Amino acid sequence: MIETTELFLMLILLLFIGGFAGIIAGLLGVGGGIILVPAFYFAFEYLGYNSIYLMQICLATSLATIIVTSIRSVWAHNTKGAVDWFVLRKWFFGIVIGAFVGVFFASGLSSNTLMVIFGTLGCLVGLYLAFGKDGWRLGDGMPKGISRFLISIILGFMSVLMGIGGGSFGVPLMTLFNIPIHRAIATASGFGFVIALPSVLGFLLLNIPSEYRPPFTIGSINLIAFFVVIFMTLLTTPIGVRLAHAMDPKPLKRFFAIFIIIMALNMLRKAF
Repeated sequence: MIETTELFLMLILLLFIGGFAGIIAGLLGVGGGIILVPAFYFAFEYLGYNSIYLMQICLATSLATIIVTSIRSVWAHNTKGAVDWFVLRKWFFGIVIGAFVGVFFASGLSSNTLMVIFGTLGCLVGLYLAFGKDGWRLGDGMPKGISRFLISIILGFMSVLMGIGGGSFGVPLMTLFNIPIHRAIATASGFGFVIALPSVLGFLLLNIPSEYRPPFTIGSINLIAFFVVIFMTLLTTPIGVRLAHAMDPKPLKRFFAIFIIIMALNMLRKAF
């Protein structure tokens, strides 16, 4: 029997998590997944649902929210003509393969192993945000042929293992290959949908024993977290956008990078 106080506390925690993720997404253009996964983990752990399956629940629920937020983001960017549909079409197949492979691996890994993966990759993302330079380039155009296919698989695979959309890896990747930052952000929002949809379908089939699941969890996706976070991000993302136009984003980006690194290191600490 689910107690009312437990549901109420869960709701309060998720409202705060969703609101914060929305503000960060609007303020810095960074997808909420890199915030949501550790936030979900610590919230559900606090509520007593720590288990070998907890990271799978956090990854799957984060990816489920990305389906909705990425559609909204792509639509908004496309009205301004910023989405590079050619890149999306060419990278689609490899990303989908990588996403399915990611679900297969994530389903068989322990929470501790997934925490180590998230913590390690999170540190790399934070370091790039803190010290990456706008002028860094690996080439004058996006990779083609077998290079594109392999990189797209890796992008989808790593994103699923972190429970994030295309922004954290896709935006740096595209800017390193000479795509303007605004076009990279717009196109990476499409990566998010391509990553999230197949992975969520896979995670829905993952059978987690009922005693290890937070209330209202189907497969490995927690419906309460999904709906609350979607509701809150729709409310608070515009606040973040307004703050971004009113403040200097560079020091905020550095601060957020430090915040990500601290969360990632805390994940590693708990894993070990």
